[in-house]
Amino acid sequence: MTDYRSIYNEIATVTTKLISIGLSVTQNFPSSTNIGKNSCQIAYSDMQDLSIVLKNVDYKEMYNELDKNRNYNIKMIDGALIQFMYTYEKNNLSSHRLAFFPSPFLEDFQNAPELYENDEIYADIIAKNILPVPIRFDYDPDNHQELHHPKCHLTLGQFKNCRIPVCSPIAPSTFIYFILRSFYNTAFRKFTDELTFSSNLFQETITVAEKKLLHIAIY
Repeated sequence: MTDYRSIYNEIATVTTKLISIGLSVTQNFPSSTNIGKNSCQIAYSDMQDLSIVLKNVDYKEMYNELDKNRNYNIKMIDGALIQFMYTYEKNNLSSHRLAFFPSPFLEDFQNAPELYENDEIYADIIAKNILPVPIRFDYDPDNHQELHHPKCHLTLGQFKNCRIPVCSPIAPSTFIYFILRSFYNTAFRKFTDELTFSSNLFQETITVAEKKLLHIAIY
């Protein structure tokens, strides 16, 4: 099921499990808000204006603004911020925004490096050659333009015209699996047995022409 209740519950489950294994240090549990007669938005408590994300400002400034206002679902052990936002109309998904904002500086590591160096699960986040790159998966069918603006797409590094086609909208567990496997792989392998989630899949939304491009598929 991919209705709004199952998505809400999935985000809550993801949050609880990341807390239990020590990967989340601060969090806002999901909230559901009616935004119209037949519409609701699943986000997080006390969500604030997100326009800073779209502005042409230094990444550190954007990150600090999100962090200062606790404008996220989850803050990871290395300071990375994770956001889940879904909008439903008449119980059908109308949009989503799933974002990962890595910390541009590891303050805790700099202040107390022994906390990290003695625990192997932090191995992926303290390498000196790591470059923080924000990642966002958007589902925005109302603005679909074949090839130029796929209904669901991946944006890397805040590049305005970076829209890599994705075969379908993405469920919270699929997104968090991608984040953990890619950027916290040591911890992911260590806690594999505890990081089991239900596997929800949305219907495919990619076009035939977009499939001919390099794209992301989910099965």
